[in-house]
Amino acid sequence: MHQSCLVCASTELTDLKNYQKAYLCQCNSCNFIFSRKIPSDKDLKRYYSDDYDRTRYFSHITYQRYKELLLSFESSRKTNKILDIGCGYGFFLTVAKELGWEVYGTELSNKAAEHCIKNGISMHLGDLDTNTFSEHEFDVIVAIELIEHINTPKAFAEQTHRLLRKGGKLYITTPNFNSILRYRLKEKSDIIEFPNHLTYFTPKTLKHLFTKNGFKTLNIKTTGLSITRIKTSKGISNQEFVSETSDDEMLRYKIENNALLRFFKRIINWKLNLFKVGNSLKGTFEK
Repeated sequence: MHQSCLVCASTELTDLKNYQKAYLCQCNSCNFIFSRKIPSDKDLKRYYSDDYDRTRYFSHITYQRYKELLLSFESSRKTNKILDIGCGYGFFLTVAKELGWEVYGTELSNKAAEHCIKNGISMHLGDLDTNTFSEHEFDVIVAIELIEHINTPKAFAEQTHRLLRKGGKLYITTPNFNSILRYRLKEKSDIIEFPNHLTYFTPKTLKHLFTKNGFKTLNIKTTGLSITRIKTSKGISNQEFVSETSDDEMLRYKIENNALLRFFKRIINWKLNLFKVGNSLKGTFEK
């Protein structure tokens, strides 16, 4: 069991009532929430084997969102190198390569890494460590739905800071523990899962982690609601979260092709971000 906070090292921890199945506790000093139990390397390797559910579905809507995100990084191009940590089947890096970036990825899955290599992505198989890449090598590092899976967030922040050049950008997405759905569903929320998720961030704790480790916060926002997650959390559906036929994806298609629905989506996301209760937490930081 962890005896101190994974971010600030305080030993003043409080176990969260009704979250015992995931062994959640909260730091009394910085409010960071994490699983107190430490999974064994054997458990993690078994859980994240090649059978782990890394989606092969890549919608044209996600393609457009990735392209928009990459275009926002254009002013950061100097080394022209971009790194995606835990890149899965390399969808984000494929788009980056189309836009002229020199692309690098890390992955635990042999199958996913082999797929990326076949598509011209320079890959590192395994965890990120001090010998993986050179210091100050990258203009941009992204970690999409990754940081919640690790129980060494401080080391992760230190490593990404080391790898970015001065002025480089780090983009993080992760589930928002303060989302309206988690408030409503509590421990039944399907984001509360051990050992899949080991760390749980809010806008304040995400900012605290990276500012404490040398980053400047450029933007933190929370967006989105999920019909799929509501249904899977309540046990009334076993649909894949990312798939062509999921409720979320079908709704995305409807919104994308309807100007009025796109307007309402912007209003809803504005409100979700205003109160910081959207499902997805997105942060952009600068070294």
